[in-house]
Amino acid sequence: MTQTINDLNKILDEADCLVDEAKLNEALDKMAAQITIDLADKLPLVLCVMNGGLIPTAALIERLNFPLELDYIHATRYGMETEGASLNWLSYPQTRLKDRHILVVDDIFDQGHTLQAISQWLEAQETSSVHTATVINKLHDRKTNMIPNYVGTDVADRFLFGYGMDYKGFFRNVKGIYAIKGS
Repeated sequence: MTQTINDLNKILDEADCLVDEAKLNEALDKMAAQITIDLADKLPLVLCVMNGGLIPTAALIERLNFPLELDYIHATRYGMETEGASLNWLSYPQTRLKDRHILVVDDIFDQGHTLQAISQWLEAQETSSVHTATVINKLHDRKTNMIPNYVGTDVADRFLFGYGMDYKGFFRNVKGIYAIKGS
């Protein structure tokens, strides 16, 4: 490990909080209300995109008061890096997908490559529908041509961490969206 606890604490102390816990809760409430309208009668399968989607998925499904199933998918472009490369599939859902209504939940919609690839793969599995949700939409013009169905809030194009997003494997547990100082 190249980062010491003092280095990491300094990064967190100096970071800018872009979205606090209260604003995250408002965003999740808004997303859950729309998801409920769209999927409450569909017995959806919610797929958490690991690892970043773990915290947002848990917070979101607590707000969905209808029958659903939960599974996960692990596909990443980042690994422990700060920039993405090609998509690496680590785990596929174990639940039957054919004829299911799917809700894919991830932490951030950055460029969209991961979410787009997951959506395309799910559609090829003969699903009834595929919906996508991200708590954060990073604002920039380097996106794929897809748009998530449900987005919590927009943030500036900076290096972000917290609420599922990591900085070199750390800080996924922070209750807020933070930007590295100077990013």
